[in-house]
Amino acid sequence: MFKLKGEIKMAKTKKQQKYQPKKEKQDEKLTLKDSLNQDILLKLKQAQHDLVQKEENEKLQEEERKREERRRKEKNKSFEELLNENPMDWKKFK
Repeated sequence: MFKLKGEIKMAKTKKQQKYQPKKEKQDEKLTLKDSLNQDILLKLKQAQHDLVQKEENEKLQEEERKREERRRKEKNKSFEELLNENPMDWKKFK
């Protein structure tokens, strides 16, 4: 149950060694950005920007198409459809 002074010192040194960051692993970490040429990186960023713009344009065109379709449907409704959609109760006014 009693610890000798030498054992206590040995335990502390093991703990200190555990928590020290390893410099070798940090130096070995290379990201894709570090390894790519600057020109290639710029081209990739431009391509990403172009794809985002293309997606936004497609989204806007789809919204416009849906809006136009709703307008056409509303324009081509029959009298019966318009009457059924009206919230007023026509029986009260007979």
